[in-house]
Amino acid sequence: MTKDQWGALQGQLRETVGANNFTNWIEPLQFEGVTDGVAHFNVPTSFLGNYVQRNFGDLLLYAMTNAGADVRRIEFDVPANKASMPAVSRAANTPDRNGQTQTKATQSMTSRADLADLLPSAPLDKRFTFDTFVVGKPNELAHAAARRVGEGGEVTFNPLFLYGGVGLGKTHLMHAIAWELKSRSPHLNVLYLSAEQFMYRFVQALRDRKMMDFKQIFRSVDVLMVDDVQFIAGKDSTQEEFFHTFNALVDQNKQIIISADRAPGEIKDMENRIQSRLQSGLVVDLHPTDYELRLGILHSKLATHRLQYPELELDEKVLEFLAHRISTNVRVLEGALTRLFAFASLVGRPITMELTQDCLADVLRASERKITIEEIQRQVAEHYNIRMSELIGPKRLRVFARPRQVAMYLCKQLTSRSLPEIGRRFGGRDHTTVMHGVRRIEELKVQDGQIAEDLEMLRRTLEA
Repeated sequence: MTKDQWGALQGQLRETVGANNFTNWIEPLQFEGVTDGVAHFNVPTSFLGNYVQRNFGDLLLYAMTNAGADVRRIEFDVPANKASMPAVSRAANTPDRNGQTQTKATQSMTSRADLADLLPSAPLDKRFTFDTFVVGKPNELAHAAARRVGEGGEVTFNPLFLYGGVGLGKTHLMHAIAWELKSRSPHLNVLYLSAEQFMYRFVQALRDRKMMDFKQIFRSVDVLMVDDVQFIAGKDSTQEEFFHTFNALVDQNKQIIISADRAPGEIKDMENRIQSRLQSGLVVDLHPTDYELRLGILHSKLATHRLQYPELELDEKVLEFLAHRISTNVRVLEGALTRLFAFASLVGRPITMELTQDCLADVLRASERKITIEEIQRQVAEHYNIRMSELIGPKRLRVFARPRQVAMYLCKQLTSRSLPEIGRRFGGRDHTTVMHGVRRIEELKVQDGQIAEDLEMLRRTLEA
C-alpha cells in the first residue's frame, strides 16, 4: 500500500468512525509503509498509538486488507527525534543557552514553567485562604479534608469531591487548597479552572487540531482542580475527554479536587462511569450554614471592615439580625455587611437597626426564607440517618418509605412547588404517590406522637 492509497482510504475511514473520532485519532497517523506484512505508522505520542491500537486497530487492519494491501499487523512508532515531544521527555543532560548542562531537577522545573505558560491556571482570589475560612459544624468535615489535601504529601483520597449549594464555601476551599499547595510546594504544577474553562479549552483544541497538545498538557499536571463540574453534564465529547484525563492522572497518583452543586449521583446527564469515578474518593457535603456559623462569618468580616472604617459605630444587634434574616447564601450575607458599612460611611451615621432596614430593604425582601426541596430532603435524610439516594430511591422498606413521606409532606407544606414537581424530585414518582404520602403523614401526626415531634423539629430546623 502506498501513501496515496492510504490518503484515499482516509475518506472511507472518516465515514466509518465519524468526523470527531477521525480528527482526534486517525488524522494524526502518519503512514510510513508496509514491510513484511506489517503496516508502520508514526504517531505523536505513545498514548495515541495505544488508544488507536485498542479502539481502531481491527478496523484499520480490515480496511487496509479490503483495499488490497497485504497487511497482517499494525505497529505504531513514536519518532525519537520528534521536535514537538513534551518537555518532560527531554534528555537528562541538555546544554542550556550558556552551554551549561542542566540537571534533571532543573529541566523538570523548566518543563513545569512551560506547562504553566501553555495552560495558565484561572486566577486565585487572595482573600480565599484557610486563615479567612470560618469553620462551623456544617462545614467542619469539608474544611478538615481540604486542609489535609492542602498539606500535600501522599495522596490519601482521590478525588476529593466537595459539593453544596451556592455560597456555602466550595470555591473558597478550592482556592485555599491551591494557595496552600503553592506555598508548601512551589515546584508543583497546580492547575485550577472551572468546568466551563475545561470545556472551552477542549473545544478550542478540537477546532485548532491540537488535541495531542491538550492531552499531554492536562496529563502532565501534578494537581488538577475543577470547579462546578456539573456544567460538563450532557456534553458527551467533553465528558469523554474528562474521563480519560481523570483516569490518566489517578493512574499516576496525581491529586484531583472537584466541586459541584450536588452529589455525583445526583448530577443529571452525567455519565454513569464518571459518576462512579467521582464517588471513588472522598465525597464531602457542605451543609447550609446555621445561625452560629453565619454570626461567626459576620464577626470575621467585621474585623476587616473595622480597619477600613474605624470611626463607624455599630449596634451589635445588627449582626444578630443579619445572621438570622440572610440565611441561604454567605456571599449575599457578606455583601450586605459591605454595603451597610459603605452606606453608613457616606451618610455619616452610625449603623443601627433602623439604618440597616432602610439600606438593605431589597436584600432583606429577597432573602426571606425560601426553603428548597433539596434542603428538605437533606435535612430529613440526616434526621433519620439514611442516605439521600435511599430517600429518593425506589426501595419501599418502611425504614425508607416513612422518611420519604415525611419529606414529601414538608415539601408540600413549606414550598410552593406543585405535586408533579415534588414527585419528579423524588425519583420521578407520580403526583398521586405524593398525595398519598402527604395524606398518610397528616393521619399519623394525629395518631403518632413521635411523627408529630419529628415534624415539628424538622420544621424548626428548616425555618431557622
